[in-house]
Amino acid sequence: MTKNFLLLALLVANFFYAQNKNPLIDELNKDDQRQWADSIYKNMSLDQKIGQLFMLDIFSSASDKDINFLKHRLKKYHIGGIIFSKGTAEKQVKLTNEFQNMAETPLLIGMDAEWGLAMRLENSFAFPYNMTLGAIDDNNLVFDVAKQIAQHSKRVGVHFNFAPVVDLNSNPKNPIIGNRAFGEGKQNVTSKSIALIKGFQSEDVLTSAKHFPGHGDTDQDSHKLLPSIDADSTRLMDTEIYPYRKLINYDLTSVMVAHLKVPALTDSETLPTSLSKKVVTDLLQNEMNFKGLIFTDALNMKGASQYGGPGEAELQAFLAGNDILLIPNDLDAAFDKIKKAYNDGIITDKRLSNSVRKILFAKYKVGLKSYQPISQVNLKQDLATDQNKATRFKAFQKAITLVKNDLGLLPIADLQDHKIAYVKLGDAQAEKFYKTLTDYTEVDYFTSESDKLLEKLKAYQTVIIGHHKSDETPWKSYELRSFEIKLIQLIAKQNNVVLANFTSPYALLDLDSFLPIESIIQSYQNADEAQQITAEIIFGASEAVGQLPVSITSAYPEGTGLKTKSLGRLGYDFLENKNFDATKLRSQIDSIANVILSNEMSPGFQLLIAKDKKILFEKSYGFHTYDKKINVKNDDLYDLASLTKILATLPIFMRLEEENKVDIEDHIKDILPDYESSNKGDISLKRMLSHYAKLEAWIPFYINTLETKNDYYRNEKSDEFSIQVAEKLYLRSDYKDSIYEKVKRSELRTKDEYKYSDLPFYILKEYIEKSYQDSLENLVQDLFYKPMGIQNLFYFPRDHAPLSRIVPTENDELWRKQLIHGYVHDQGAAMLGGVGGHAGLFGNAKSVAQMMQMYLNDGYYGGKNYFLPRTLNTFNKCYYCDEDVRRGLGFDKPQLDDIGPTCGCLSMTSFGHSGFTGTYAWVDPSTDILYVFLSNRIFPDATNRQLITEDIRTKLQQYIYDALYD
Repeated sequence: MTKNFLLLALLVANFFYAQNKNPLIDELNKDDQRQWADSIYKNMSLDQKIGQLFMLDIFSSASDKDINFLKHRLKKYHIGGIIFSKGTAEKQVKLTNEFQNMAETPLLIGMDAEWGLAMRLENSFAFPYNMTLGAIDDNNLVFDVAKQIAQHSKRVGVHFNFAPVVDLNSNPKNPIIGNRAFGEGKQNVTSKSIALIKGFQSEDVLTSAKHFPGHGDTDQDSHKLLPSIDADSTRLMDTEIYPYRKLINYDLTSVMVAHLKVPALTDSETLPTSLSKKVVTDLLQNEMNFKGLIFTDALNMKGASQYGGPGEAELQAFLAGNDILLIPNDLDAAFDKIKKAYNDGIITDKRLSNSVRKILFAKYKVGLKSYQPISQVNLKQDLATDQNKATRFKAFQKAITLVKNDLGLLPIADLQDHKIAYVKLGDAQAEKFYKTLTDYTEVDYFTSESDKLLEKLKAYQTVIIGHHKSDETPWKSYELRSFEIKLIQLIAKQNNVVLANFTSPYALLDLDSFLPIESIIQSYQNADEAQQITAEIIFGASEAVGQLPVSITSAYPEGTGLKTKSLGRLGYDFLENKNFDATKLRSQIDSIANVILSNEMSPGFQLLIAKDKKILFEKSYGFHTYDKKINVKNDDLYDLASLTKILATLPIFMRLEEENKVDIEDHIKDILPDYESSNKGDISLKRMLSHYAKLEAWIPFYINTLETKNDYYRNEKSDEFSIQVAEKLYLRSDYKDSIYEKVKRSELRTKDEYKYSDLPFYILKEYIEKSYQDSLENLVQDLFYKPMGIQNLFYFPRDHAPLSRIVPTENDELWRKQLIHGYVHDQGAAMLGGVGGHAGLFGNAKSVAQMMQMYLNDGYYGGKNYFLPRTLNTFNKCYYCDEDVRRGLGFDKPQLDDIGPTCGCLSMTSFGHSGFTGTYAWVDPSTDILYVFLSNRIFPDATNRQLITEDIRTKLQQYIYDALYD
């Protein structure tokens, strides 16, 4: 009993300690803090003390006249603080240094930066609005957002961020709060506000919860009039004021009191809450025991400025218990009234001392005892880092909410023969959304003004409707227009519809009925990140995990949020979000890129890094050729050379093996009876694909055509000469048969050892095409690329893309006597008509990555199993490691000794391939890392081996693994 009593006593003591703790005290330096504040206060005149109570506003973009006028007022009235508003970061830093330099007592600098400096400063970084953060379940992420906002605030010299907004936005028609609120529920608003406070104050930026006692349940704007809150005191204490009670226990440093008409608290129909002693002193300070600073909301707002005569509102605000009078409507009158009230004994010395000392304590806490001017060096870079971008992206990832998903329409898995249209609504841009949609499959674009829209849409199974409204500010109009509402309903009656709302969730209230709409995604803002992630969710490259922070009719209350699962498709993210030392890795990549380009190892290249099904780095460097006329872009196409083996031929053969149509223990003669009498008939497919079958490395088929070229080539196509090997160069039509015959009759090597060879893939191509009675080109498209949504892997690139997108490979001076541009470089593949089992495929890094990701997913991609995991295990296995053969079946594997195809830093479960033209693709199941490097290193000719001799591709691979945190 005694033990329980002592425990209860300790809990009560801790509770009251938390309640009574002064958030302005610097616990580590409280004696020095008190001494500094006392010394400053004792040396102040009455005017200097009164001046500390005022915080004036200025635009950093203001004219010299206005700035000089402010400087005059700072000196004349000994002003205690400044709140910055519109302008730029550069000008604000410059002015802050000037103002601080002239101040007798260092100035407390404040700013509204609820979603970052972008709330007030041009060209500044914007984090998501509070409504968006309110949809996130992970408060640690909200903390990270706040921490980075605080870092930006501190970088420009701001000490007080007037945030968080803790209003419960329970009125959809609220004109001033809306997206600035975390939502309508007190628990969610409270937990998000706590996370923000902790994040801000972890960087020593002080916070101000606003707008006390609660500005959410009104449809009026206190900038223009005095809004009314008609709730009774019980409701107010239980709901609107609930977050403040909780926040006080988390070192909340200040509260901003709103200009509201709340008769239940003020006992008045005319007195604003900001001027009410019952609200500011009796309730906030005495009953709720708040000891931090108390700000009025801006006193030039109509909700306060209309009260009494000049300076009266400011006087009454101070008498009510506020410490800092923000943006007085009439500074001269306010200063005089407060001074007179002090001299008349209405304001006691104790009352004045209490506020001024609190202000001085706050100044000490933010480091103003030893103020240093703010550096402008690297200011722009510091205010928009890659970590900021990564955090913003992650916030949208976790916020976007699937509100409705009838029939399980999302995510869309089946892409083949699935006609999809996109219809744009709203008056804001939608480029990123549409571009990302088309990254996954063909999507046709329409607008609400498209001619005969409804009739045209009948040809589509699914229509994605995007409602795009500007999110330049949270006060922008979000409503659907009447004709758009009607159009949505009409489309939904005839098509399966996905509605993506890129604005406030309240826009959905305008819809008469959700019933005919199969899927609704609430994306909150029209930011590029929201557009990209929403498209990824639609196609299963990202998961929907957000939840509504406000109710959208009773059918979709606060907290609604359906979850989706990944379909294994590639999406995007940032290195910072996947446990990489991103700064180090980007620097190393850029450094080695400079080595490649400056030493002419290759004219240019593409590099892609993915992890956990997310592309984290995708960048192109250099030019198509050394004349530097065309920059390499991410959608440009390279000759993939031997990557063709694992991207085209091998997957089809794996499919045949999985269907028991072939066995790896079979022999070549079992799949091609013509080999019965050849020296290769008894070679097993397992040995052949392991490059352990004594096969020659390659056969230079073109050599014996050089001496009598007229017998083999023509400059014009005909039935007899139909195989195009280059521009205006056609090979005899019957030469394909000669190639297969030469492969069959080729000599075997005498020694039983590992030797890499192209010949197995001539053999497999012949077998595959006979088995399916179709070309390898068609088969790989139909079986893999089309259903997977891979749009940039193909043979014959000239049939699919302009030459400006195709990177030249080699200036062939030996055989074709021309620049090889859009034709396969490999001679054997060219002589087979451009389609080889070992070469001929063209593509960009992303499309290569899509196939490699399918492998990494154990054969799963886009909601479909292309292989069973067993099949991948069968082919990704080193069967002859004991014989010093590192290869799997078709796949390359890490080295068995110090020499090999990788950095030596990967697991033995990893696999991939490289290509003669300077290509490389590798995946590692142990880390879920995927790496693709594409180049035309053999330009202008194949003698350029620097990329290989310097191990550039594997050095980059080493950098990737070195940058991955344990």
